Amino acid sequence: MPPVKPMLAKAATTVPEGDFFYEPKWDGFRCIVFRDGDEVELGSRNERPLTRYFPEVVEAVKAQLPERCVVDGEIVVPRGDRLHFESLLQRIHPAKSRVDKLAAETPASFLAFDVLALGDESLLEAPFRERQARLREALAGVQAPVHVTTLTTDAEVARRWFDEFEGAGLDGVVAKPADSPYAPDQRLMTKVKHVRTADVVVAGFRWHKTSTPEKPLVGSLLLGLHRDGELQHIGVAASFTTKRRGELVEELAPYRTTALDEHPWGGWANAQAEWSEGHPGQRMPGAQSRWNAGKDLSWVPLRPELVVEIRYDQLEGQRLRHTGQFQRWRPDKDPADCTYDQLDVPVRYDLAEVLGG
Repeated sequence: MPPVKPMLAKAATTVPEGDFFYEPKWDGFRCIVFRDGDEVELGSRNERPLTRYFPEVVEAVKAQLPERCVVDGEIVVPRGDRLHFESLLQRIHPAKSRVDKLAAETPASFLAFDVLALGDESLLEAPFRERQARLREALAGVQAPVHVTTLTTDAEVARRWFDEFEGAGLDGVVAKPADSPYAPDQRLMTKVKHVRTADVVVAGFRWHKTSTPEKPLVGSLLLGLHRDGELQHIGVAASFTTKRRGELVEELAPYRTTALDEHPWGGWANAQAEWSEGHPGQRMPGAQSRWNAGKDLSWVPLRPELVVEIRYDQLEGQRLRHTGQFQRWRPDKDPADCTYDQLDVPVRYDLAEVLGG
C-alpha cells in the first residue's frame, strides 16, 4: 500500500563493471504506480501523490498494467526526438482545467523499470534479475505511452549509451546489482551522470532559509549567460557550508551598491510570477516555486561584474537542469565573455530508438 519510498542510487564518475544490469537514466519524475483494479495511485519520490497531475498516465495504467500491481518507473514528456523536462514541470499546476489542457497538448509517458508486487505477491526480497524477468513478462504487450526500459548487462554498451543517449534528453546511466533486493530509500544502485563546467555571471543571490539579521547567510547565487546582448538567467549555484555562506555575505556586499540602477534583471526585482509570455522556458529569479508555493524566492541584485566557474550536468532549454556547483571565482574572466557559445551541446539522438529498446 502507498506510500512506498523508491530505492535510490549513489553517484559515481564511471560506469561500474561486474554483475550489473544497466539502464538509461531517464530525465523525468520518479514514480511508483500502485494499481488495484480501477484504483490507481501515482506516488512520487517525496511520497506526495502525482495522480491528479497526470490523468492520461492513470488511464494508460488502467488500460495496460496488470490488474493488481506495484511498478516503479519514471514519468517523462517526449517532444519530438527528445525528452522535455520543462513541459513536465508545467504539469504541476493547481487548476484541473490547466492540467487537462496540458495532458492533451503535451501528454506524458510512463517508463517502467522495476516491479515491487504482482497480485498478492510481494517481490521486494526477490533479486533484481528475477524482478526484471517478472516485469518484462507482465508488461510484454504494452504500447506507448507505456514502455519498459531498455536494459543491458554489457558495461561497454552502457558506456556507449552514456555518450549517445544524452542527445535524446537522457541523464546518464544507472547500474543495478543483479542480486539486489528492492530496498526503499536505500542507495543500492549507482548512477553516472554527465558533468561539465562553465564560466557564468553572478547577478544576484538569495538569502538562506536560516539567515537572520544577526547572522546573515547566502543561500544561492543567481547565474546568467549572455545571448544576443542580453544577460539570461540560467539558474543557481548552491551547496555551500555554513561558514562559506557567511563569508559570501561579506564578499558580495560591495556589489550590492547601486546594483539595480542598470541591472539587466531590474524589472524582475519584485516579481513573483513566471515570466512566460513571449519567453518560453525562462523563469525570473523571483518566480514562485511550483513545488512549494510558500517558499520565499525573493532575491538581492548584484552588479553583474563577478564571474564564477560552476560544475553542471545538462541544460533544459536555456537553463541549468539542476543546481550548479560552485567551483571557484574567475577574476581573470570578463563577464561579457560568458556566453552560451561555451556550452557543450550533445549530438542529437532519436528518442524513439531508446524507447524501442
